[in-house]
Amino acid sequence: MQLNRRQVMSLAAASALTPLHNAFAQAGYPAKPITLVVPFAPGGAVDNSGRLIAERLSRVLKVPVVVDNKAGAGGAIGSSFAAKAAADGYTLVVTSQSTHVVNPAVNPRLPYDALKDFAPITLIDRLANVLLVNKDLPVKTFADLVKFAQANPDKLSYASAGIGSVSHLSMELMKIQAKLPMTHIAYRGAGPALVDLLSGQVQLTWNNLSSNMSNIRNGNLRALAVAAPQRVPQLPDVPTFGELKLPDLNLTSWTGLAAPANTPEPIVQLLYKAVRSILNEAATQSIWTDKGMMVPEDITPAAYRSEIADRIQFYQRIAKANNVVVE
Repeated sequence: MQLNRRQVMSLAAASALTPLHNAFAQAGYPAKPITLVVPFAPGGAVDNSGRLIAERLSRVLKVPVVVDNKAGAGGAIGSSFAAKAAADGYTLVVTSQSTHVVNPAVNPRLPYDALKDFAPITLIDRLANVLLVNKDLPVKTFADLVKFAQANPDKLSYASAGIGSVSHLSMELMKIQAKLPMTHIAYRGAGPALVDLLSGQVQLTWNNLSSNMSNIRNGNLRALAVAAPQRVPQLPDVPTFGELKLPDLNLTSWTGLAAPANTPEPIVQLLYKAVRSILNEAATQSIWTDKGMMVPEDITPAAYRSEIADRIQFYQRIAKANNVVVE
């Protein structure tokens, strides 16, 4: 009997997962459905990542992984709920730059501690961030933008998803390092900011690539630079911030997975291995790429905790330099 390529790949994936299935069976976990808290409303990038991984974890763990959207307060409501859940592996949370890096950096009254209250598991994806301008702005490149901004210091406004958001802090850093005179307009989320960018009420914003590919492809928005380790295949002609000699801006965003603090280490390790087995599948990698997401490198729970801690400090420095505090 001859097998086609898809059948061979499926058999290889199943073979690779057999030891993992055995490990779960020996641990007696999971024995019931798992709740995956997404701290944002349906439809956004974090929700999209959460649903993609939930579907695949259900297959690997052989129990339902049910997405529970608990939106509000920039992700603080859902994250706080997950932090207080039983530490038994049956409540997990999708983590993001907003919930576990920027919120802790700018909000001294946050109802959870991003490091002490969670057991980081691993990354689900990395997301290239992109500097976007309205199609009618007469600039084609980042150099054009710098020249235009300096010649027209009162004409550029940039939209952010809110005071203290990733987009706000990143644009403030760009203003300083590239000497760009711009006015900040804060919105209640990336959605309203995008509406005004498309209509020309504001001229620039900073957002993740996966949420904006359709507007870039149809010409409504123009991408001038991406924050990624190298140029992304979806925008091969757009330079990275590293190429533009602005390496501090060249940070990807990400979504990840965490459990409440004190979740037993064997459960954390089993979940880490389950996610990595999913991300190693060729089919998963193809879907991630198609959606503008990057498959992350192998990040262990300990490495993930270190990255969260490092990035909190990075954004704390930006927030302090620009007097950004959210309460």
